[in-house]
Amino acid sequence: MKILDSTFALSEKTLALRSQRMEILSRNIANADTPNYKAQDLDFRRVLSSTQTNAELKATHAGHINRSDSFSGADLVYTVPFNSSVDGNTVEMSVEQAKYGKAAADYQATLRFLEGEMSGIRKALRGE
Repeated sequence: MKILDSTFALSEKTLALRSQRMEILSRNIANADTPNYKAQDLDFRRVLSSTQTNAELKATHAGHINRSDSFSGADLVYTVPFNSSVDGNTVEMSVEQAKYGKAAADYQATLRFLEGEMSGIRKALRGE
């Protein structure tokens, strides 16, 4: 079912990236009191755009292109705090909680979009 693979490929990658971003943000929140901890975030737009470009590449041998289904360390960026802390920690709890809330809402929106796509395909297959 190649048509279904291409239909859901972007949504699948988007869900995976949103999930990984939520993990990074939760790690920041967990380390809010760790001295010298530097808050990180995932550059979602850059990762997703590079994923879309890499999807067009063709390899003649499995070893030619080393594709990873997860983000690389280069896709992580350090966040710049609004207020500096004495212990060198760059996690600002209110900012990280707001980012996490938005990331969770984005994840849910992507799930709803994917559910809508599947519902449309189900209706088409039933002939409705």
